[in-house]
Amino acid sequence: MPRKQAFRVGRSSTGLGLFATAPIKTRAFIVEYKGRKLTTAQAEKLEARGNRYLYEINSQWTIDGTSRKNLARYANHSCRPNAKSHTVGHKIILRAIKNINPGDEITYSYGRDYFINVITRRGCKCDKCRGKRSDARAKARVRTRRRRSDSGRPRA
Repeated sequence: MPRKQAFRVGRSSTGLGLFATAPIKTRAFIVEYKGRKLTTAQAEKLEARGNRYLYEINSQWTIDGTSRKNLARYANHSCRPNAKSHTVGHKIILRAIKNINPGDEITYSYGRDYFINVITRRGCKCDKCRGKRSDARAKARVRTRRRRSDSGRPRA
């Protein structure tokens, strides 16, 4: 009898995401990133066609995680993740790097190259980056209001 998964796929602020349904302890195995193994040349062809679920194992091999059976593909990027990916041979697994409570979204960092080439600073939708943008907009509104109120007063 297969063990019950400690997560579910659900709606996230960035589309679909992976959410904990039970407490997950630090260093606990969460899920394996599954798919067919491709050579780098094959992966580059798929990437040129827009495939977004390619996970590079090393300079020679890549996993194509396009299949919806690959539940790890739903773990989103975060600049403040609660999981980390590990390469074990030619397998990719996600492990918790902190305790994850039921209802929390399971996230990990996709890495510097992916962040620079795909996400870009303005496009990152993780909670940390959305909070930073929100704070910056609030500060800009306050500055604008101050300028407007200062310009309406007569000078002595």
